[in-house]
Amino acid sequence: MRSHDVDYRILGSDIQVLEVELDPQETIIAEAGAMVYMDEAIAFETKMGDGSEPDQGLMGKLFSAGTRLITGESLFLTHFTHRGSHGKSRVAFSAPYPGTIVALDLGALPGGLIVQKDGFLAAAKGTKISLHFNQKFGAGFFGGEGFILQKLTGDGKAFVHAGGTIIEKRLTNELLRVDTGCVVAFEPGIDFSVARAGGLKSMLFGGEGLLLATLRGTGRVWIQSMPIKKLVRALAAGGGNAQKESGSVLGGLVNGWLDE
Repeated sequence: MRSHDVDYRILGSDIQVLEVELDPQETIIAEAGAMVYMDEAIAFETKMGDGSEPDQGLMGKLFSAGTRLITGESLFLTHFTHRGSHGKSRVAFSAPYPGTIVALDLGALPGGLIVQKDGFLAAAKGTKISLHFNQKFGAGFFGGEGFILQKLTGDGKAFVHAGGTIIEKRLTNELLRVDTGCVVAFEPGIDFSVARAGGLKSMLFGGEGLLLATLRGTGRVWIQSMPIKKLVRALAAGGGNAQKESGSVLGGLVNGWLDE
């Protein structure tokens, strides 16, 4: 199924809103609860599945919905369609926490895009959302993303959100080390694993934690500057040096002792 060709604009800077412009009978799918506002001609319907396979039977839809449960997402997706007969109508979405929204053209990503489990916001109808299993135990257990990620494939627009600022990196047979939890998305040509954060001294006192995510290969990588879990830890620790110290083994032990 060819994806619908939707127009869009991203509003705001720190807490962004995605506004999508639909022609008659065009549809965009989005996470349940992401809608902010919509024009009168927009109708919405909650469905199991992404609608990329219109002839899919009940068992296929149940399987598709079940895979979303495994990734920790809602069982359903909401389909927003322009039901009018002329003109354009708009529907807008926002992420569940402050950050940045990035638009990606899946047509320019023939292998698809692998996204952290809570990074998907919306996509043109025709986009297929499936599971991607992280085959490396260490990356799944320590990498901050879990064993199961989402894979987006299609030829239309997809919209991903993340905490803070999103930085795009292009790797050419290179290795990039990233704070665990800061990886938003990457192309399938990238190998995602984890490695030690330097020597014993750095691991104990450096404040960067025990492990770093490693991305190796050729392709694009999208990184977030402030994942929601890191923001929560920083606020709980009071920010500043307290947040840095809490990232080290010694800081964790001290914080645990103080809590007692």
